[in-house]
Amino acid sequence: MEDASPYADEPLTPLDPGYVRMVRLLTGLALAAPVIGAIVLEAEQVLPPGAVAVPVVLAAGWLLLRLPLRRWRARGYVYGADALRVVRGLWWRRDITVPFGRVQHLDVTQGPLERLFGLGTLVLHTAGNHNSSVALPGLAHPQALAMRDTIRAHVALHSQ
Repeated sequence: MEDASPYADEPLTPLDPGYVRMVRLLTGLALAAPVIGAIVLEAEQVLPPGAVAVPVVLAAGWLLLRLPLRRWRARGYVYGADALRVVRGLWWRRDITVPFGRVQHLDVTQGPLERLFGLGTLVLHTAGNHNSSVALPGLAHPQALAMRDTIRAHVALHSQ
């Protein structure tokens, strides 16, 4: 599934902008512990004033602003007539093309944060072990449902 794709030259469709907000919330939750720890150290006056809290809060703010946006820009997809190409990764790029003919079943998942931001994840399950499931997170939920239904109709039409 990771061979040359006829969609390799097409521009990627970006994920829904709500994905940035959701990743920003998750990043903020992950950064809360180090920020609180730095503030506690600051309050206990273990180190000189500002020695820990200032760098930690600045680094957390920078990560909170930059990381979600970079993750959003590093992901995308090409939704073709007979295949779906999914690209992701900041450091390790992963570029997978799933021909609709290989799809065995489809899911649209939606966790609590995805529901909060109106997002969904389209999951394509294929035959085989390597890359047998390909997930495309960060879609608007109605769009994920529509893509699932269109791919399902394509699979049903071509399996007859």
